[in-house]
Amino acid sequence: MQLNLTNRSAIITGGSLGIGRAIAHAYAGAGAEVTILARRQEVLDEAAAEVKAATGKAIHPIACDVRDPAQIKSAYAKASEAMGGHVDVVVNNAGTSRTGPFMDATEEIWAEDMDLKFHAAVRLIRLALPGMRERKWGRIINVLNIGARAPRANGMPTVVSRAAGLAMTKALAGEVAADNVLVNAMMVGLIKSDQHEQRHKASGENVSLEEFYARLAGNIPLGRYGEPEEFANMALFLASDAGSYITGVAINVDGGLSPVP
Repeated sequence: MQLNLTNRSAIITGGSLGIGRAIAHAYAGAGAEVTILARRQEVLDEAAAEVKAATGKAIHPIACDVRDPAQIKSAYAKASEAMGGHVDVVVNNAGTSRTGPFMDATEEIWAEDMDLKFHAAVRLIRLALPGMRERKWGRIINVLNIGARAPRANGMPTVVSRAAGLAMTKALAGEVAADNVLVNAMMVGLIKSDQHEQRHKASGENVSLEEFYARLAGNIPLGRYGEPEEFANMALFLASDAGSYITGVAINVDGGLSPVP
């Protein structure tokens, strides 16, 4: 089965590293026009150069702090113009895994987390959705975390903001299905990422990164961390016409880690 996104356009938040960069590779390789958003322009430019070298297709790197409504609006306008005046696919991938005990999460931490992981997604969807409904074709993919369905102790505030994203995904899917706009969530388990690399460095342990990953993978049924490209494969399927009868679902891409299917 060949997954083709020719003549489609996509915006990916958190697109400069890890999962977001891998999705940009997959979409560009399938023929899509792609815009990636993240805060640091230099890292975005590196990602864009890497994608072009691998796929032969130029993508659009736009610096944007998605917590800022004005920046989201400006970035969306630039992206839409650069990609022919329309956006067909939105991947809400921006976010960090900020966790801790309930009493350690201040009001400021709660507000920052909801702005980054929930409100930013809502704002970007609100910009893209009218055009998708008018054209009778659209894909919205919200990258969440398996904790949204299986929240664990000391998982605040991430498990709550991700659960909000899951509820929004399901409700919105039913609302826009008649316009052929498909809304799905992808649930991250343990996927290799820049965040994990930073934790490895901060640990000060005298072990390689691969040894660090292997030790932490003990609870994963498949016995290993996932590769960003494996996550991107599912994102490509959901964005393509091959996934045309899938909406309102949350798909675990976690090597079997989640106790909730």
